Amino acid sequence: MRPDHLKISACVTACDEEDKIALCLQSLQWCDEVIVVDSFSKDKTFEISKQYATHVDQHVWEGYIAQKNYIRSLAQFPWILFVDADEVVSSELRHAIEQEFERGVGETVAYRFPRMVYYLGKWIRHGEWYPDIKLRLFLKDRGHSEGQEPHDRVVVDGPIRTLSAPLYHFTYDDMADHINTLNRFSSISANEKFSRNEPFRWRDLMFRPPWRFFKSYIVKRGFLDGRQGFIIAVMSAFGVFIKYAKLLELWIQKNNTQPLPPAHE
Repeated sequence: MRPDHLKISACVTACDEEDKIALCLQSLQWCDEVIVVDSFSKDKTFEISKQYATHVDQHVWEGYIAQKNYIRSLAQFPWILFVDADEVVSSELRHAIEQEFERGVGETVAYRFPRMVYYLGKWIRHGEWYPDIKLRLFLKDRGHSEGQEPHDRVVVDGPIRTLSAPLYHFTYDDMADHINTLNRFSSISANEKFSRNEPFRWRDLMFRPPWRFFKSYIVKRGFLDGRQGFIIAVMSAFGVFIKYAKLLELWIQKNNTQPLPPAHE
């Protein structure tokens, strides 16, 4: 049993994840407590979570950043381990964390590690999706979540160590799920930019998408992941394109509150 100053609270935010939440929570049973905050799921996520978690709470969705800070406030132990409902802590990562804590963390206040995605029947090991280093384990009183919606990140005050063992990510069920997520995230990002009064620029719409493809497929060697790597690069570029197209749409809607009739020839 770990001493009190090394005890870990695993924190999982979830909504409509009945097909994935059990595997996620099973991989966290070695932690000292498991907390789930469910955003009023319409499926069986809440009921399944109660079978594995120490504490399950339902809380209205306030955004990716606010939700993470809320669940952090519920933890009773010094160390926080953030895991999404579609992620699984690998046995290698569990052992790496336990070994670190057995040796002593010293002045370290946080740990980061790679996230490996399973996509279209294959583990992705190149491109922008890997190693995808994430800071997910940290001292509660030395870190918090911030960022720009829909991308939250943990910010800490103090030394950070990097582990090599992976966190597994079962991100998309199929292509339709991938497209739906891009649609949702691009809307959130466009609205975030619009709320900050960020202007639309044609160069963003024209040049950022092809650069994203080139970066993912060539610079980051996504081509080594075969067909999946090509699809990921194309989808990433598409996500960038529709984000800036939606930003343009928002500015058009603001500047043209009432549509004008078409001009007659």
